Amino acid sequence: MCRNIRTLFNFEPPVTDEEVRAASLQFVRKISGFNKPSKANEAVFISAVDNIARISSQLLVSLESNAAPKNREEEAAKAKARSAQRFGI
Repeated sequence: MCRNIRTLFNFEPPVTDEEVRAASLQFVRKISGFNKPSKANEAVFISAVDNIARISSQLLVSLESNAAPKNREEEAAKAKARSAQRFGI
């Protein structure tokens, strides 16, 4: 899994369209191997990102959870602490 793709479900405030699109772009970059596609592949690359973003948004709206929504700042602080412990920063 690409490290730049983050969990987007069950956060307060809810995920934005920009965050879903950014994760979709990272996913398409990862599976295609292109950071930026050639002109010949640009249309299908963008179409794939759009389709994955649309499907991801549908998924996130459809999911249910009994857990309380996570706080973005707290989760970011936990990730930073794990990183510091792991890499000695």
